[in-house]
Amino acid sequence: MTLVKDSLPATRRARSAATAAPGRPGRRRENLAGYLFMSPWIAGFLLLTAGPMVASLYFAFTDYNLFNTPKWVGLDNFTKMFDDPRWQKSVEVTAKYVIIGTPLKLLLALGVALLLAQSRRGQAFYRAAFYAPSLIGASVSVGFVWRSLFSDGAIVDRTQSFFGRHVGGWVGNADWVLYCLVALTVWQFGAPMVIFLAGLKQVPKELYEAAEMDGAGPLRRFWSITLPMISPVLFFNVLLETIHSFQIFGSAYVVSNTSCGPADATLVYTCYLYQQGFKNAQMGFASAMAWMLLLAVALVTAVLFWSQKKWVHYEEDAR
Repeated sequence: MTLVKDSLPATRRARSAATAAPGRPGRRRENLAGYLFMSPWIAGFLLLTAGPMVASLYFAFTDYNLFNTPKWVGLDNFTKMFDDPRWQKSVEVTAKYVIIGTPLKLLLALGVALLLAQSRRGQAFYRAAFYAPSLIGASVSVGFVWRSLFSDGAIVDRTQSFFGRHVGGWVGNADWVLYCLVALTVWQFGAPMVIFLAGLKQVPKELYEAAEMDGAGPLRRFWSITLPMISPVLFFNVLLETIHSFQIFGSAYVVSNTSCGPADATLVYTCYLYQQGFKNAQMGFASAMAWMLLLAVALVTAVLFWSQKKWVHYEEDAR
């Protein structure tokens, strides 16, 4: 009996070793198959993302006009950038667009999500209808439609005139054309609305019932229960929409009829970058602008992540 007991562990080890040895080539084949399936993505990342990023970082320190060999100039592109009044104008226009457009878009998305969170007839239709602009809003065709709606004598101009406000077309007015772009981005509130709606569905109903029994009104329940419970979702939407606002290009370029005007009123950062890189053939200067934009977005993102500690509440913090 003793000999049998002593031989059992050795027998099990021998069996496990025998079964593990043939498994190693199988594991390698599985890994190889995984890398093979990932190879198109890896090739695309290296050739279309990582490669161009490294090249643009080099071009940012060169004088390169797309036709001649790049010439190393060090920090000249960056010093030239800060002395350029049109670059300063593009920063001002972009900052104004982000500060105005992003909060309005998120407020509208949250308001509609609160309405759709209530059980009512035709709820699925309303969700799809409100989400649809987010699917088509970035297209060039919508940009043309938007420009026609806000042009001189169009429906927006006639509506304002009916109420006694004669502004003319927003597209041709330097004081109003940026608000035309803001209206376009606010109209595309469907994507953050869906995210808000998903967050609202996760709020326990027992909290609302307990607060209502304590005499809390709708506004009190919203500030004390809804906002703290959906604060992670709110932070995600703020971060995502802020980064997206910094990257605006297509709508500004189309609505302004490729001029980023009038009077540089829609000269957002990416529009001026495009003009420098592909119209003026100053690819070195445009690359420096692109990396400055990346640094600005990274800085804003870092500030948002730092600030979330004060107003974002996670379940782990409550435990």
